[in-house]
Amino acid sequence: MAVTIQDITKLRKMTGAGMMDCKKALAEAEGDFDKAIELIRKRGQAIVAKREDRDASEGCVLAAAKDGFAAIVALNCETDFVAKNADFIALTQTILDKAIETRPATIEALLATEIEGRTIADLVTDRSGVTGEKMELSTYLSLEAPATVAYIHSGNRLATIVSFNKELENQVARDVAMQVAAMNPIAVTREEFPAEVVEKEFEIAKDKARQEGKPEAMLDKIAQGRLNKFYQENSLLEQAFVKDAKMSIKEYLASKDKELTATAFKRFTLNAD
Repeated sequence: MAVTIQDITKLRKMTGAGMMDCKKALAEAEGDFDKAIELIRKRGQAIVAKREDRDASEGCVLAAAKDGFAAIVALNCETDFVAKNADFIALTQTILDKAIETRPATIEALLATEIEGRTIADLVTDRSGVTGEKMELSTYLSLEAPATVAYIHSGNRLATIVSFNKELENQVARDVAMQVAAMNPIAVTREEFPAEVVEKEFEIAKDKARQEGKPEAMLDKIAQGRLNKFYQENSLLEQAFVKDAKMSIKEYLASKDKELTATAFKRFTLNAD
């Protein structure tokens, strides 16, 4: 039977596949939409299997916050060309919107979440069939608190989310999220650093002081001083505020509300830090 432009457009809207792919699928399925959708899905599955060993290091990273919940999602692909495609970005946004709506606990739960009768895992596979590239939802991070904020750096390759103990001005929250993006802290406070990290940094500082010829009796004191500097550079609340290096993030928040503090953050980037 003849395939009409109306049918092709309808299938494209249903699957996100290209016009020629939809035309071909409808022709093979003799106009049966269910069979055409299955053909497109199988093409995606075949591409995923064939390109399993490919490196999907490009992609789109998006984040959002709403009603005390914030999330980051990263949809990966093989090339920058596909990563910048409007349909690919739109799919990433759709996945993020569903995450904000349903608040799944794990990435597996998010992949199993349905959108108009299709799981997100299926939608990603279908997109592989459209682009011919390996794709995967590589990252899902979330925070829940009295207040949250999200920040997406230009280019959709880096995003952060931050939680706070109470409501605050949006610009103040955004400033902290941008701080996390720019300065890449390890923890909110020095007390949160893993013991093995602290021990390693202390020994590195001690060995460096020894190599500099410092007296053995002074090594621990020198190492502790350098460890304090490490804390100041890598603890979010102790970091110098990027917009005003005369104050720390803790002091910046206190200048807005003495009880205000950041409680957690998540950061994800496709770039090499």
